[in-house]
Amino acid sequence: MSLFTSLRYLVALHQHRHFGRAAQACHITQPALSNAITALEKEFGTAIVKRGRAFESLTPEGERILITAQRVLHEQELLRQDLQSSADHPVGALTIAAVPSVMPIAAQFSGMLQGRHPGLSLVLRSMSSPDIEAGLENLSVDIALGYTQRLQAKAAKMTTIAQYTERYFVLRRAESPAKKGLRLHKRPMAWADAARLPLCLLTPEMHNRAIIDAALAQAGCQVQAAIETNSILALGLSVMVGQVSSILPGALVGVLRGYAELEAIPLVAPDVLTPIGFMFASTERPSHALRCALNLANDADWLRHAQAHSGMLQSPGRASVNTTTP
Repeated sequence: MSLFTSLRYLVALHQHRHFGRAAQACHITQPALSNAITALEKEFGTAIVKRGRAFESLTPEGERILITAQRVLHEQELLRQDLQSSADHPVGALTIAAVPSVMPIAAQFSGMLQGRHPGLSLVLRSMSSPDIEAGLENLSVDIALGYTQRLQAKAAKMTTIAQYTERYFVLRRAESPAKKGLRLHKRPMAWADAARLPLCLLTPEMHNRAIIDAALAQAGCQVQAAIETNSILALGLSVMVGQVSSILPGALVGVLRGYAELEAIPLVAPDVLTPIGFMFASTERPSHALRCALNLANDADWLRHAQAHSGMLQSPGRASVNTTTP
C-alpha cells in the first residue's frame, strides 16, 4: 500500500470520526483501514489514533501528521491535474462546501460547472460555517459558498467573490392556493409581526438562526420557536402540512416556487441584507478545477442566474413567481 493511500485513509478517518464509516467512504473493509493506520504508526514511530472500544480522537502527534497529510494530498492533486489537464479539457477533483441555507444555489452552480467541464469530478457538501472555515484552512474544502462577513478576521488567508445578497421572507400556507405556484407578496411584513406567528426555525447553533434572532432582537422581539430543527427540508415540510410559519432566505423560498398552497412575504423593519459569496484559500497555485470554479463564479450570466434565484426572486425582465399584494 502506498503512503499516499494510507494518508488518504487517515484524512477519511478524521472526517468521519468512525472506522466503519471511513472505510465505507474509501470503499475498503474496516480491517484494511485499521491496518493502514497501524502501518502509518509504525512508519512514524508514534501513536496516531486514540483507541477505545471505538474511535476517540487523534493523538497530538496524529494531528500533526494529519496536517501534513492534507498538504501532501493537496499537492498530489495539483500535480495530477497539471499532468492530466489541457487548456480546453481540465481534469481533476474539486470539493465544494455550502452552508445549508444556500445549498440550492450551490447545487445549481455545481451542475453548471460540471456541464461546462465534464472532466471535473465534484463533491458538494452541506457544512456549518465553522466547519467550512476549518475545511478551507486545512485544504479539505477547495471552495465554499456562505456568509462572507464571518471571514473578515481571516481576510489575509481567504479570498471572497461576492455572489448575491440574501433577503428574508415569511413562508406560510396561503388561505387559498394561487393559480401559478407560490404567491410572493409585494407588500412586506415587519419582523415584529412575524414574531407573533408560530414559527418553525433552525436550531440556535446554525448561523442562519443567529441572523434571524438578531433581526428579531433589533425589532424588539424575542421568539420561542414552536418547532426547531437543523434540517432545511423540515422547515418547508412543517409549513406545508402544519399550522406553523417559517422565516427563510430567498434561495430556499425559490425552491418552493411550484407549491401553490404556500405564500412568501418579504420582511422589513429592519431590512436584513446578508452578503453571500464564494470563499477560497488565497494561493498562487490554484488547481485547474479551482480555476474553472472561479471563472464561473465571476461569470456575468451565472451571477444573473444566482441573483434571480436567491434575492428578490425576480427573473430579468419578468416576475419569476406569482406576486400579489396582501
